[in-house]
Amino acid sequence: MKLLIGLGNPGAKYAKNRHNIGFMAVDRIAEAHDFGPWRDKFQGLVSEGRFGSTKTLLLKPTTFMNNSGQSAAAALRFYKLAPENVAVLYDELDLAPGKCRVKQGGGTAGHNGIRSLHGHIGPDYLRVRLGIGHPGDKSLVSNYVLGDFAKADKAWLDDLLTGIADGAPALVTGGTASFVSAVALRTAPPRSSPACAAPRPVPGPKMVAAEPETRSRLQRLIDKFS
Repeated sequence: MKLLIGLGNPGAKYAKNRHNIGFMAVDRIAEAHDFGPWRDKFQGLVSEGRFGSTKTLLLKPTTFMNNSGQSAAAALRFYKLAPENVAVLYDELDLAPGKCRVKQGGGTAGHNGIRSLHGHIGPDYLRVRLGIGHPGDKSLVSNYVLGDFAKADKAWLDDLLTGIADGAPALVTGGTASFVSAVALRTAPPRSSPACAAPRPVPGPKMVAAEPETRSRLQRLIDKFS
């Protein structure tokens, strides 16, 4: 069994916040792969499904971001899972908007949700870091992450979430390289091959413009019979 945890804050007030991109990601996975309805459990909302033979649980902690570890720990205890069977999807200030990076273990990088997870289940889980960009000044970070995505973000955000849903089966079965590739196909698709471009028109014979006639009619008759 695998556990995919999306981080965010509960309630309509926070639903479109940058800090809630983890919630958005697991919502998209559930929708794309016909997971079961969301249910209250483990101090969070859970949805169950399968990728092949692997049972997969999606979890959105409803403890608020700073206490996300409580919900994660409750789920791990119930299913007797090790942190190695967990992947956490969350917002990353230090990645450009739309970028996705995956790594096993690591530090908290100042993220309160990750800090809470460390305190309850340790650091040895897979991290799926979803770039939201940085406001440029540390004093602006709180308002930035708790602010809604702008309209201009819609295109890259949708591509990123769709790519995550595309790659979710690989993420669960351990194919992290395949997962990253699936995301990249949505967020940075390869350019069309030049061989597929429309052919350039082939120029026809070059036409030479006729010079204007300057001879008189009488001169033309003389030239004709001479």
